[in-house]
Amino acid sequence: MPRPQVVFVLGKPGSGKGTQCSRICKDFAFAHLSAGDLLREERQTPGSQYGELIEHHIVSGTIVPVEITCSLIDAAIKKRMSGLPPGNGTSRFLVDGFPRNQDNYDGWERQMADKVDFKFVLYFECPEEVAIKRCLNRGAAGSGRSDDCEEILRKRMKTFYQDTWPIIQRYASKDLVRTIDATKDPDGVYEEVKKVFKEFTV
Repeated sequence: MPRPQVVFVLGKPGSGKGTQCSRICKDFAFAHLSAGDLLREERQTPGSQYGELIEHHIVSGTIVPVEITCSLIDAAIKKRMSGLPPGNGTSRFLVDGFPRNQDNYDGWERQMADKVDFKFVLYFECPEEVAIKRCLNRGAAGSGRSDDCEEILRKRMKTFYQDTWPIIQRYASKDLVRTIDATKDPDGVYEEVKKVFKEFTV
């Protein structure tokens, strides 16, 4: 079995990662794995060996140990590569929202680097004010997301600059970042995305 091909997807809240990931999956046969979604799903799984620990960290406002996050990503990759659900087998993965900080980066290098064929970081570049306006509009339209409010968004932006931006720069120093101008409309952004993914054919 070939090693899975992995692309990390990073960007500020509101940069449009989710919208573009959906299109990439459809056109280039990738599976979309969100680190946050995997943690939330595991927390809600009855009998999970990690559920209580994940809940503790979420309630405490602390970061879930990277070993758990990597284990969940690894399990999700293996599940999809085996063709579960039926007809959904793939060896290409978009890992969205990871690595967010130095601990994430170090943990991935320890647990996963030898298991996958890492391709690059897809970084959606968007000015802070544009990104916040998008999130606030999303909240006003009834997104149901408690974090679509300005106070929380400002904190998330600060975290991005402090923790995630240095990781993006680290990958950039290795020529492993593909930067997309995310200020355009979704169709315009995707035109740029397609140029990056031209090496992948279905």
